[in-house]
Amino acid sequence: MNFIEELKWRGLVKDCTDMDGLVKRLESPATIYCGFDPTADSLHVGHLQQILLLRRWQKAGHTPIALCGGFTGMIGDPRPTTERKLLSHEEVLHNAECIRTQLAKFLDFDGDNAAIMENNNHWLGSLSLLDFLRDYGKLFNVAYMLQKDTIKKRLDSGLSYTEFTYTILQAIDFLNLHKLYHCDVQIGGSDQWGNLTSGIELIRKVLGDDEKVFGITSPLITKSDGTKFGKSEGKNIWLDPAKTNAYEFYQFWLNTPDADIVDYLKRLSMRTPEEIEALAESLKNEPEKRACQKALAQELTEIVHGKDGLAKAEKITETFFHGSIKDLSAAELREGLADAPKAHIEDGQLLIDALVASGISKSKRDARTLIQQGSIQVNGDKVTDTNYAMCRDCAYDGSFSIIRKGKKNYFVLEF
Repeated sequence: MNFIEELKWRGLVKDCTDMDGLVKRLESPATIYCGFDPTADSLHVGHLQQILLLRRWQKAGHTPIALCGGFTGMIGDPRPTTERKLLSHEEVLHNAECIRTQLAKFLDFDGDNAAIMENNNHWLGSLSLLDFLRDYGKLFNVAYMLQKDTIKKRLDSGLSYTEFTYTILQAIDFLNLHKLYHCDVQIGGSDQWGNLTSGIELIRKVLGDDEKVFGITSPLITKSDGTKFGKSEGKNIWLDPAKTNAYEFYQFWLNTPDADIVDYLKRLSMRTPEEIEALAESLKNEPEKRACQKALAQELTEIVHGKDGLAKAEKITETFFHGSIKDLSAAELREGLADAPKAHIEDGQLLIDALVASGISKSKRDARTLIQQGSIQVNGDKVTDTNYAMCRDCAYDGSFSIIRKGKKNYFVLEF
């Protein structure tokens, strides 16, 4: 398979402005770009497909440009339903710097095809209103813009002129990157198709019909059960370790349903097609081993959290499912139980009362039965004494204790 054929095999191609022309263009190294608007101070796993696509293009010998929308982030790409909340200039600058740091983990900034990091504030920030209207607005027909899916979907619910102009601003990005770096390919998710074609149309009008550039999109990642990809327990899975720790990140991939995992491997893993097919075969023959989930969890966790982060995530995972929590430090326990139910207790409070007060048991009778049956552990030790008292001196860091009810249910009781 050539590069484009492999992208198709992986499910990473939806639309292309000129597939035959692009295949011919890629017979020699090209420069490609993908944009990321800093609407938050971290990217999340929903962005991974495009980030890793930049990485794939680079590994294939092409030069990737990661464009941070320091200017367009002040507006935000139109949502399908409602207008985005406008951010302050200071917020956008902060977010842009955070995203630059994250993108640097995925791309190689050395070598013959070293990655380039750009910010569209460099050319849009100095653009006057008059120049915008005369040099660019004059080239966009309103009827043409109204045909864009992102705009059509919002006409009934309401679309501000601010968001209406977004596609022009992104088109200006492509034009400037083409002038500055000879960038002739833009990639993006399928929801970016209208913006990609706007850029190509602008380049054609400004530089002439002979100026050949391309746009290629990939399908958005979806879950087979219809729920939104990228969330766990209603929370985003972020690429910032301070927002989503290594254990949570690792568990997100480890818990991927069998129905989705091969698709995710094809789209997100840098493994070869042969390696992925072998993993898919193992899913058919030995699904209980979860080899596909472990492979993707290990690969992506190491990229985002480093080798140490992966080692910690695997240690916590192994301990919770097969070992004793006594083998974990207080910091590792906090990380592993970040989403566990929590409650406050008093120093010296009887375990029975603590179980009821925290909602672990429905009643004192239920709590007493659980203790007597040996179904309760405190900090890794089984407790069968109904007069056992919780004490701060026996707690982790003198601040919290871990209750395990049965085999898998953990609770954090804080003093």
